[in-house]
Amino acid sequence: MLYKEINIGRFIKDRVDELGISMERICNFLKKNEDFIEEVYNSKSIDSDLLLRWSKLLEYDFFRLYSSHLILYSPPSAINKNSNNQKSEKIPYFRKNIYTQEIKEFIIKKIQCGEMSQTEVINEYSIPKSTLHRWLQKIDTK
Repeated sequence: MLYKEINIGRFIKDRVDELGISMERICNFLKKNEDFIEEVYNSKSIDSDLLLRWSKLLEYDFFRLYSSHLILYSPPSAINKNSNNQKSEKIPYFRKNIYTQEIKEFIIKKIQCGEMSQTEVINEYSIPKSTLHRWLQKIDTK
């Protein structure tokens, strides 16, 4: 399924191939040798600082793969699960989820093919009803 299993090395390698970036340029940018780069291509996960540098080099937000996974596959949090549900002052707090075009298409396809109802999508993926209706309206107007 979309974003269920994230093999970040494979995604990086695919993007490098897509852009046709030379190994020499990659090694110079990351200040690493070819063996290290090949290790990254074969890695299921990598350090976040390194992922940030890959994102800059390849002009692609690889972190969105993980954000999309959280949106689609994390369990819904219980309301008032604990008394510390306050916003942190030490880390940034984001009001809205980021729904990529791929996520929208994935959800809409599930509804259109009858795999899930709108209510099931809202409950399963915690997508606000108004957001889902907006997505469906845009499809209808095309």
